[in-house]
Parts: sequence; structure tokens; C-alpha cells
Amino acid sequence: MSGRAALRAGLGLLAGGQVVLGLWILLLPELFWKWPWVSHLPPYNEHLLQDFGGASLALAVVLCAAVATMERRLVLTALVAYLVSSVAHLLFHARHLEPLSAASAAGFLALLGAAVLLPAVLVWLAADRTAFREPGSAGTGRRPE
Repeated sequence: MSGRAALRAGLGLLAGGQVVLGLWILLLPELFWKWPWVSHLPPYNEHLLQDFGGASLALAVVLCAAVATMERRLVLTALVAYLVSSVAHLLFHARHLEPLSAASAAGFLALLGAAVLLPAVLVWLAADRTAFREPGSAGTGRRPE
């Protein structure tokens, strides 16, 4: 798989996850709240959940635009935005594990860690400009965006 294809696939995976998460929270906030890794936190707040669902869908829009255009600046912006959100999410939950069993906490942190690791790897891949060269453009002197 080429760097460009891997980058596009990773962006698509992140975008798809945000679409699913955002729609789930917007359409079924009570069901999302019942998820064991969520419900142990502060009291249910529909407004907060609706805002989070909307923000997840907004991030999905930016990620989808990056997938569609594969324009370097947009790809990097989308990935860094996702990474900022994921790191903040991981740090919050890492400080609030006490109600979870050890196995559940480990699984949850592994999932949140993957949500940081994947975009970090994609940023590294995007930093290599070769992932943005159009097929057949090698040696043409064209500078990728």
C-alpha cells in the first residue's frame, strides 16, 4: 500500500468513527450515556452530549474533506485537530478510572491510546511530502501542496 493510500485509509477510518460517534450521541444520547465507560462520570447532561455529538460531526466534516482532497495542509490540519481532541480525551479519562474494573480500565485506555497513536502515525506519514504526489508525478518538478 502506498503512503498516499495508507494516509487516505487512516483518514477515512478516523472520519467514519467520528460520524458514527456523532450520530450516536445526537440521535440516541441516553443510549450513549449508558455505555459503562461514560456513565460513571458526572451526571447525565443532554446539552453537553448534544454539543459533543455536534463537535464530533464537525470534525468528521473536516476529516472527510481531507480524504476527498488529499491536500497536504488540510490533511495535516484535520489530523492535528483530531490529535488535540484525542490527547485531551485520553488525559481526562486516565485521571478518572477509579469506578472501572482493572480489565475495563485497561481496555478503555488501550482504545483511547489507539485514538492518539493512529493520528500521530498519520501526521508522521503526512509530514513526508511523497504521500501527496500524484501517481506518475515523480521527477516532474512539481511541488506537492
